[in-house]
Amino acid sequence: MKLGVVSDTHGLLRPEVAPALANVDRILHLGDVGQASILADLAQIAPVHAIRGNNDRSGPCSRLPETDVLLFEGHYLYLLHDRSTLRLNPLAAKFSAVLYGHTHRPHIEQHTNVLYFNPGSCGPRRFDLPVTVGILMIEADGRLLPQIVPLDIGAV
Repeated sequence: MKLGVVSDTHGLLRPEVAPALANVDRILHLGDVGQASILADLAQIAPVHAIRGNNDRSGPCSRLPETDVLLFEGHYLYLLHDRSTLRLNPLAAKFSAVLYGHTHRPHIEQHTNVLYFNPGSCGPRRFDLPVTVGILMIEADGRLLPQIVPLDIGAV
């Protein structure tokens, strides 16, 4: 199974995102969507699961859940926007991965048999941070393989 993981679009869905997410089975948006139309556009690529971020304060995105738990191929994935708000033990909860955004910094970390995966931001560039999306592969043998995919957007 191939999951596309995005965060922090802040109302901007760059044209480079669609090719980077080609052939994914699902798209997980980790908050700060910005506009509901972003989710509709992503749904043209694959079914979308989304949570709200700290900037999704009004409109349809404010009604998205703050967190979510998804089960894919025997793996429980915990979705939240800001990892610093994590108030549970992912290992005790039997989560294979914690997927988060907020920092705009792509990050992959394995800690006590739990994957922590931040795809970075594919919305407006923040400071000198890269513009990225994530791919999370669930292999036939059950391994989780996270990947950061930089988007070639030039200097914008």
